Amino acid sequence: MNKSQQTEKAGVGWTFLTNHAHVMIAISRNPDVRQRDVADQVGITIGAVQRIVHELIDGGYLVSEKVGRRNHYRVEGKLPLRHPMESSHSIDELIAVLGS
Repeated sequence: MNKSQQTEKAGVGWTFLTNHAHVMIAISRNPDVRQRDVADQVGITIGAVQRIVHELIDGGYLVSEKVGRRNHYRVEGKLPLRHPMESSHSIDELIAVLGS
């Protein structure tokens, strides 16, 4: 059972963070993580993880470098969060609070 199914089974139909935040936190914990493992952790499909990773890269929040057959990610933590209500805070702050 993945995390999304566990959440639904527990009676919780929504969470406070978006899948983008969950993917960013998973990658910050392990920059060499496979997208399949991120999908399992977040409780979404691999395709959704691929789309989110591309959006984070396009937005400048994530850098991907090929190392052998794997990807190594670097979070650009100094960038601000995107929503106007949170734009005075950085990705580093979000990760510091929730990433460990």
